[in-house]
Amino acid sequence: MNILPYKRRVYYYETDKMGIMHHSNYIRIFEESRVFFLQQVGMPFEMIEASGILMPVLSVECRYKRPLRFDEIFFVYPQIISFTGTRLSLKYRVTDEHGDLCAEGSSSHCFTDTDMKPLRIKNSHPKIYDVFAEEYNYL
Repeated sequence: MNILPYKRRVYYYETDKMGIMHHSNYIRIFEESRVFFLQQVGMPFEMIEASGILMPVLSVECRYKRPLRFDEIFFVYPQIISFTGTRLSLKYRVTDEHGDLCAEGSSSHCFTDTDMKPLRIKNSHPKIYDVFAEEYNYL
């Protein structure tokens, strides 16, 4: 599937006194882009959660290359890098509108039920498993 990048501008409230996006906001835009990505592959968070699945974050990291500034347009390119049916990992590339790398990072998640008990979605939710597996194998 041809996944569109997540696109938006840096908002004023996301910047610090130097006019650059505060480092903590990159983690937020990773999440925004993950939500956008899941919508594009036909598996929006609302559908996942309505199925009784939660996707808690196990880890997240970010490496900063060039700061984004107030009102600057940026793009986030999320990509599944690992999927086992119990865990999901994504990487993120953040670029400016010219394609220059501003940040890169990753997040890992597991699948649980609403009581936070681990799930093997291949057995419990095969249709959801198939969507993730197809997108992972598409790469």
